Amino acid sequence: MGSSVHSNAKTVTGGGVAGLVICHECDLVYRLPKVTTGELARCRRCGAVIARHTASPIERPLALTVTALVLFCVANSFSFLALQMETHYRATTLLSGVWELYVQGSRAVAGLVFITTFAVPFTIILVLLYILCPMLIGRQAPATAALLRMIQRLKPWSMLEVFLLGTLVSMVKIAKTATIVPGVSLYAFLLLVFVLAAINATLNPSQIWQRVEWKQ
Repeated sequence: MGSSVHSNAKTVTGGGVAGLVICHECDLVYRLPKVTTGELARCRRCGAVIARHTASPIERPLALTVTALVLFCVANSFSFLALQMETHYRATTLLSGVWELYVQGSRAVAGLVFITTFAVPFTIILVLLYILCPMLIGRQAPATAALLRMIQRLKPWSMLEVFLLGTLVSMVKIAKTATIVPGVSLYAFLLLVFVLAAINATLNPSQIWQRVEWKQ
């Protein structure tokens, strides 16, 4: 799954309703409950999680996001796959593969691959760094609230795991006719998928929203 903010509840702040949460399953409104590390607060009506508390809500996601940025750069800087057929040898990177699709006339597919495997994941990683770095020192970056909402909208368009699955299926089929040489980028890409999943697991949206200062 692509790296992004997720929860079963959203915090409602500003306009005189600070400290309220709305259950995303049944829309019942609650006063934001106090929970300690490892505890969950669930909706009385439907049982969905409306609040949870995690240790190191900024440090862990930030460290994982920095790791994701390094892996993303590696995944797009070196050879992804190489094909060897007798005396012919050809290596490709992620972006060169997108360009080949474009040149061959599959412009819609090339655009979709570029958006879902490069543009959207890279944007999410940069936005998370932009938001979390100032929060680490007790500050707030401009437009934090709008960017948090943007991440929510972009999350469905980050499909690294889908691309990786398709690549593995293609490797199995091509292996019958050619020798496949995995590149450094493939391993970095594989690690990136797991790191982004770890970001989703450690980033607590409710604790992030509680740190947002609202201008009345």
